Amino acid sequence: MCNKILKIGTKELLLRQIIYTMNLHEFQGKEILNSFGVQIQTGIVATTPEEAVAAAKKLNETTGTSWWVVKAQVHAGGRGKGGGVKLAKSLEEVKEISSQILGMQLVTPQTSAEGKKVHQVLVAEDVYYPGETETSEFYISVLLNRSTGRNMIMYSTEGGMDIEEVADKTPHLIFHEEINPKVGLQAFQCRKIAFNLGLSGKAFKEMTKFVHSLYSAYDGIDSALFEINPVLKTSDNKILAVDAKVALDGNALYRHKDYALLRDTREEEASEVEAGEYGLNFVKLDGNVGCMVNGAGLAMATMDIIKQAGGNPANFLDVGGTADAARVEQAFRIIMKDTNVKAILVNIFGGIVRCDRVAQGIVDAYQNIGEINIPIIVRLQGTNAVEAKKLIDDSGLKVISVILLQEAADRVKEIL
Repeated sequence: MCNKILKIGTKELLLRQIIYTMNLHEFQGKEILNSFGVQIQTGIVATTPEEAVAAAKKLNETTGTSWWVVKAQVHAGGRGKGGGVKLAKSLEEVKEISSQILGMQLVTPQTSAEGKKVHQVLVAEDVYYPGETETSEFYISVLLNRSTGRNMIMYSTEGGMDIEEVADKTPHLIFHEEINPKVGLQAFQCRKIAFNLGLSGKAFKEMTKFVHSLYSAYDGIDSALFEINPVLKTSDNKILAVDAKVALDGNALYRHKDYALLRDTREEEASEVEAGEYGLNFVKLDGNVGCMVNGAGLAMATMDIIKQAGGNPANFLDVGGTADAARVEQAFRIIMKDTNVKAILVNIFGGIVRCDRVAQGIVDAYQNIGEINIPIIVRLQGTNAVEAKKLIDDSGLKVISVILLQEAADRVKEIL
């Protein structure tokens, strides 16, 4: 997603991760779009070079295309800049290019330095007709504007691989259209978008239909994001979704069990997937202080205090209100897998969750994991806090116990 356009801060980005969204692959997003009447670039997914060639042959039979685009299917934008999108002008090139892309560690501006392994490719028809120059690329996305609580359509005439640079250097080329939830997207708004994109005639009419269908898809499947970059106006004035980045609202997946089955855990952070299996709300970050907290608000405050103390949070981890010793132990195991962690801060306010349960989990983690060579700072307040402190004191563990959050911050500063 184009974060520079949205001007999202780090905390907002983290909050979006905590509010669970499920990302889809391009080919999955396009299938959904097509089901809502959005015209798409036709393609077939393949997991081997041989399947890619078979897909290219089938596309030649059904669409008449003799050139194909081979696209890496990973949950990240900027694939073209990383060498994950290439044009093939023959079946031999389809096989050669798919062989190069499949299995590669694709590094893009939206991945880590390690990149993402490519397990499948989308072989798609080339919609940039050979020899034709009268094409235009646009950017269109639909998402929630959290500052107003309304859905909005964000769009630009400058679609393509350099949309972040456009947003940074020429923000006046980025347009927004907010939708009133009482009446939904109106026809005049679709026409306004087509007009601002500089279209006329058949292309104007096609764009108004495209925008209406795109918003229907976004609203109909309880999506958190639909980003189409680029939206292509072909030389014969068709409007096509050439790419599709889709994120579904995880809290609504119970209403869309067929879409929930589309989840690809290979594309997700392994520690986050593991944490989810134990009912832990976990987001991996790039810092050096592991956090174990109960409640999202307290977790955000704890991360702030770590930052103010000169450290950087290594994760967001909310053990929840029903945490028991076993869950706390698993949380410790997940945090300890991060080799960047130099200290762990446990900050529990006992309301629903009992402090003594958390303390027992800490003791069990020490005993079952073995020697833990990094400092652990523990702040337990609330229900059964006295019993919790006694459990830890009697255990003989090398744990730094504090009462106030500021004390915890001071300890972090001393350690780092």
